[in-house]
Amino acid sequence: MTVETRADIRLTQLHIDGEFVDASNAATFEVFNPATGALLARVAEGGAEDVERAVAAARSAGQIWGEMDVFERLRLLRRAADLLRQRSEELALVESLDSGKPLSETRTYPDLTAECLEYFGEVARFARSHVVPTPSGFLNYTLRQPFGVVGAIIPWNFPLPFCGAKCGPILAAGNTVVLKPAEQTPLSALLFAEACRDAGLPDGVVNVVPGMGPTAGRAIVEHPNVAMISFTGSTDVGREIGSEAGRRLKPVVLELGGKAPNIVFADAQLDQAATTALYMVAYNQGQVCSAGTRLLVERSIHDEFIDRVVTQARTARVGDPLDPDTQIGAVISPVQLQRIQDYVEVGRQEGAELVAGGSTPAVPGHDEGWYYQPTIFRGVESRMRIAQEEIFGPVLSVLPFENEEEAVRIANDVMYGLSAAIWTRDVSRAHRLAERIEAGIVFVNTMNDGRGLGSPFGGWKQSGIGLENGLEGFLACTRLKTVILNLDAPTPTL
Repeated sequence: MTVETRADIRLTQLHIDGEFVDASNAATFEVFNPATGALLARVAEGGAEDVERAVAAARSAGQIWGEMDVFERLRLLRRAADLLRQRSEELALVESLDSGKPLSETRTYPDLTAECLEYFGEVARFARSHVVPTPSGFLNYTLRQPFGVVGAIIPWNFPLPFCGAKCGPILAAGNTVVLKPAEQTPLSALLFAEACRDAGLPDGVVNVVPGMGPTAGRAIVEHPNVAMISFTGSTDVGREIGSEAGRRLKPVVLELGGKAPNIVFADAQLDQAATTALYMVAYNQGQVCSAGTRLLVERSIHDEFIDRVVTQARTARVGDPLDPDTQIGAVISPVQLQRIQDYVEVGRQEGAELVAGGSTPAVPGHDEGWYYQPTIFRGVESRMRIAQEEIFGPVLSVLPFENEEEAVRIANDVMYGLSAAIWTRDVSRAHRLAERIEAGIVFVNTMNDGRGLGSPFGGWKQSGIGLENGLEGFLACTRLKTVILNLDAPTPTL
């Protein structure tokens, strides 16, 4: 087996109570570079006993972190953000090697992660309490207090950014965290933990337990001293976590799968819409829950618009993630690559017409890597599996529509409701459709751009429960307490 030699992978142990330690049973698992298929690292595999250690450390640290002045927490989070930026080159390279993403993309991740810590630290300054109007003689106010230990389970498609997106509000609210990264991409989470430790966050505030979902993940969800769970991943796993948490009356935030409609009307700016339509399935190799994988096109421009997208798809550069000219990197694993190939075959069998892609490209010097071309099907009907099920790869299904009513019907004809986009110059139409589409976020004349950390984000239907980002995302990591004080209480007498 070839061993990856282009990066010094420094951190491969668990991070518990401020120290990097081996798993209790000394178990490890292998992590591979998707671009080459080479072994990248052997990482400590945490299990139930390690989760127990991490939760105990987090509970102990919570007595310090949860009681700390909010301004001091903000200072430490800012310091961690500074260290992430200072170490950006190492973080970006490790993230690219671990996930198969183009380095040009992962170079933006340290700053995104740092911004999460800074933003939620600032939010915490102003979101602690408010006064409730009451009858004369009473003071009624609320307090926002931490849960305690929060379990965060993140996916492999945006490993480092999800460290920030999850831990930012969790930590800013005064909670401590036990974080389980995906077993495919555990490396940047360990570097994140190192930055938090070196910034001066008390030992035990940030704990990282790489491992498998059925062991480490389940142990976090089921642990009686983990007060809340924040999970991003597949809908199937989200249902299991929600069910387990529900039995324990444990609050959850679940950001799950999607099958987003990207709706293009004839009056849209077609060049911009076509470029975005391809970008939505090419970015991160289509491994994005909010990707616009269903392209709905008004019938009067259907053929012309498909030609525009296909032309761009055929010239998109798939290649070595470390090559600055690469636009599309590698798929995360051979398992995911096979899943994509299986769905493409399903599309053919269902009668959709393959007009671009549909195969693995040759990438010189990377014969053992896991790559797939951007792939486009036309003649897709809403009943087809490729239009209903989340593929999580660079596969685009194009569906025609006649009018607004049909566009809304098709858009809502899936079990998911994470995101959607509308392309039109008719502002009234944009408002009408935005109100009727069943999705947690609706873009107009853009997609997955312009959100910012202040935009709350969460799914409808089978795309999740709860909200992330914005004030709402911060509040989800707090418990609300109401205090009522009788200002005119007489002095008690015996």
